[in-house]
Amino acid sequence: MPFAHLNGIQLHYQLDGDASLPVLVLSNSLGTSLAMWDPQIPELSRHFRVLRYDTRGHGQSGATPGPYSIAQLGGDVIALLDQLGIERAHFCGLSMGGSTFMWLAVHHPQRVDKLILCNTGAKIGTAEAWNSRIDTVRKEGLGAIASAVVSRWLTPEYAENNPQQVQALTAMLLATPAEGYAGACAAVRDNDLREAIAGIRAPTLVIAGSGDVPTPPADAQFMRTTIPGALYVEFDAAHISNQQQPKAFTQALVQFLTQ
Repeated sequence: MPFAHLNGIQLHYQLDGDASLPVLVLSNSLGTSLAMWDPQIPELSRHFRVLRYDTRGHGQSGATPGPYSIAQLGGDVIALLDQLGIERAHFCGLSMGGSTFMWLAVHHPQRVDKLILCNTGAKIGTAEAWNSRIDTVRKEGLGAIASAVVSRWLTPEYAENNPQQVQALTAMLLATPAEGYAGACAAVRDNDLREAIAGIRAPTLVIAGSGDVPTPPADAQFMRTTIPGALYVEFDAAHISNQQQPKAFTQALVQFLTQ
């Protein structure tokens, strides 16, 4: 099980696919681990050397005291790439992972080949909502918010028909260290790239979910119209669209990255 020691933490990562293939980096959403990408790996690893990692404070990576910043999370990715000798790659991030990779495309454009931003926004939510969530998690733990959070990850009808998937995602959230979750909430709260993303020059695909409440299609449309030449696709899904529409999601990635 590979770990990289960087920026004062132990970062857990995983590589799939032949080492000769182009590198694709995947970044998880708030409250999940690199396992959220499991549905994509069999197909993606046929085309790419897929690098997944647990964001600081998530999964098996270290949970340093918060608050975190998106610049800090992006710096972790740069340090990981440097340790692994990867100069340039494709990047696909969902929600918080999308925020991290937007920052990367703005501040380290030389490292980014193609960019995929999924169920995310240049600014997500309000400071008041994030502060309330941080306070609840610090006082009561993740169990106090788990049901409400996971209920927005999948559309209600899909969740009702796939209870095992709901259980797996809930377990993933509850396994997240409270300090790491709260620290990452602060990173998303303080992030505002609405003006900066106009400077992104990497070919970009924006993916939205028609039933996504945390980052609705309007947020995705803003990114599409602000990032020069960005493409757009929308799925019948909620916030974690790669889990609800795994085949269509994976197909969209492969088509965009190989065309």
